[in-house]
Amino acid sequence: MPKEYVFRTGLRWSGAKKGTLSSQGKLNIGVATPPEFNGEEGYWSPEELLISAVDSCIMTTFLHYAEKKKVGLDSYQSEAEGVLKMVEGRLMFSRIKVRSRITVGSEEDIDKVKDLMRSAEKNCLISNSMRSQVEILPQVMIGVSNGRSGQEAG
Repeated sequence: MPKEYVFRTGLRWSGAKKGTLSSQGKLNIGVATPPEFNGEEGYWSPEELLISAVDSCIMTTFLHYAEKKKVGLDSYQSEAEGVLKMVEGRLMFSRIKVRSRITVGSEEDIDKVKDLMRSAEKNCLISNSMRSQVEILPQVMIGVSNGRSGQEAG
């Protein structure tokens, strides 16, 4: 039987449409309603936290598999975008796209990385817990360590 994990957070309202997220042993995060919904500028919104949760889960899941398969990485960067719209009479994220740029040290690692990204997409626990469609769009590049200057491969 698989293990059960419990994660806890706290939230304290600090006035207007904002508050502070906390979790034991971690830095607090100021959160607020986004400006699109008459909220405050300069704070993380629940919408951004959700999108960043998907983005960071894809990365950490990918890194887990890359470490297991001993694939050498030069860099990993990504951007995520969520589309919020009315679906079946409710406002929800209908689609989240994660665009990652991964740089590897050799051409042999390109296909491995693409396979690992498919595994990350399939096994990301955050996106598996959502109704929204999550689309992963990796771009794998060969790094400068082999004499080529960031040339895109495949």
